[in-house]
Amino acid sequence: MVGEIINKVERQRRLARYLNSDPFLTDEDLAQLFKVSIQTIRLDRLELRIPELKERLISVAKGMGFQPRTLSGKELVGELVDLDVGNSGISILPVTPEMTLKRTRYLRGHHLFAQANSLAVAVVDTEVALTGIARVSYKRPVVCGEKVLAKAVIKVKKGNKYMIKVTSKVRNEVVFQGRFLIFAIPEEVVPQ
Repeated sequence: MVGEIINKVERQRRLARYLNSDPFLTDEDLAQLFKVSIQTIRLDRLELRIPELKERLISVAKGMGFQPRTLSGKELVGELVDLDVGNSGISILPVTPEMTLKRTRYLRGHHLFAQANSLAVAVVDTEVALTGIARVSYKRPVVCGEKVLAKAVIKVKKGNKYMIKVTSKVRNEVVFQGRFLIFAIPEEVVPQ
C-alpha cells in the first residue's frame, strides 16, 4: 500500500488517483494514508488544482439531477452520488453513532446490506423492482466515523431478471460484497 516512503511526484500521482476513485476522502484521511502532514496534503492538492472536500461535494451534488424510478423519498439507504439507470450507481453512507453497536462502535451489518440492496434496486430501469436472492459477504468491520462508498453494477440482464454486483469500500478497502438477483415487476401486476 502507501506505507513506504515515496517521492513527491509519486505521492501526488497516487493522491490524484485516490481522489478520483473516492472524492469523499478528507485531507486527514489522505495524510494518514500517506503518512505525511495534513499541510503536505493541502499543498499537494493545491499544486494539482484539486479542490478541498467541501467543493468536491458541491460539484458531486450539482451532478445529482437523477432520481431512481424504483425508489422514492428516504427508501434509498445512503446518499446517491451517481446513477446511470440500467447500468450502475454509487452511494455513500457516513457511519453515525446511532448505526453502531454501543459496546464496540462497529456498524451493524444490516446498514451495509440495506445500502447495497437499495442501490441494487435503484439501478434497475423499471417502476417496481424487488430483491429475489442476495448473496453477501462481509469483509471487515466498519467503525463509527468511516464513510462507506458502495458501487452497484448490472452484470447480467435476462428478461425481467437483473444480476447486480455491489462492492462497498472504505478508503479503497473492500468491506462488503454482494450479488443481488433483482426482479423487475410489470406495472399491471402491482396492486393499486
